[in-house]
Amino acid sequence: MNDSCLDTAAAEALRQYEHQMYAVIYSIILLPGLIGNVLALWVFHAYVKETKKAVIFMINLAVADLLQVLSLPLRIYYYLNNSWPFGRGLCMFFFYLKYVNMYASIFFLACISVRRCMMVLHPLSYTACRRRLDRGLCAGAWLLVCLCCLPFPLIRGGGVNTKDCFAELPMVDLAPRTGLGLLVAAELLGFLLPFGIVGTCTWLTAGSLRAGPARVPQDRGEKRRALRMVLGCAGVFLLCFLPYHVTFPLHYAAKAKAQWQTSCQFAISIRHIHPATLCLASLNCCLDPVMYYFTTEEFRRRLSRQDLSDTLHLQQRRISCMTTDDKNHNSEQAPL
Repeated sequence: MNDSCLDTAAAEALRQYEHQMYAVIYSIILLPGLIGNVLALWVFHAYVKETKKAVIFMINLAVADLLQVLSLPLRIYYYLNNSWPFGRGLCMFFFYLKYVNMYASIFFLACISVRRCMMVLHPLSYTACRRRLDRGLCAGAWLLVCLCCLPFPLIRGGGVNTKDCFAELPMVDLAPRTGLGLLVAAELLGFLLPFGIVGTCTWLTAGSLRAGPARVPQDRGEKRRALRMVLGCAGVFLLCFLPYHVTFPLHYAAKAKAQWQTSCQFAISIRHIHPATLCLASLNCCLDPVMYYFTTEEFRRRLSRQDLSDTLHLQQRRISCMTTDDKNHNSEQAPL
């Protein structure tokens, strides 16, 4: 935003408002997001052997969420201290990583919805070949998202104050046509297309339940579980990503005030609203593990008290056996 709309005191008050909101929300998100996603990766890696239910995509979604959580401590430090002492390079990397994690999460949520929908509509078509295809799709998705997110740091890399970071990074002057093209690409490919896919999968999965009685009761139960998962993905989209992608083009217009001819009142209002929507977008790293728990029977079962206790007991026995074997091996090698 062009700060000529504000006097010095008003601009500083607005800056403090943004910093306080980010610091508080990120601090709230940090611990639950860290615990939830570490547990998710532990469960998926240690227990879930079947990949028929989009486990590969959930693992990648948990990785994207965990990377976002791990970037929060330095963000919190900056917003609490109003200064970034770690260098411009690290600032730009974390700024870039924020968008990579967000759009990777959007992509994998869409993939989870498609896979669950396909398993309901065509349950016999998911083979080992398809599972290998999913792994290749995940690798390609990370590469594609990393490349497509490069414009975000490239248009925010100027400025002379190296103590400013993230929200205070100045925007490079872009031709209106270039800026509009980037906005359309981000909104269409980064949100509207995946959201349309999730909405279509929700409609098709729900339709399969209305189509008539299943041949066996287990089929209907599987469809209900698939529908809960797809609805969970749609809920994360609506709560976390929809508000951000409504305000994102408006915030860009406010930042590029001279070119887009926005009023000062509009720019100030958007700058008050946009931090809240960005915090909502970050909230998905806490909501995704909750979605796993309530929509995935295997996940809930593996985190049950009895199963968790049995697992810890088994690991303790393995460690004890390894320790005993090492002692026996060392005693056999000891000189007489």
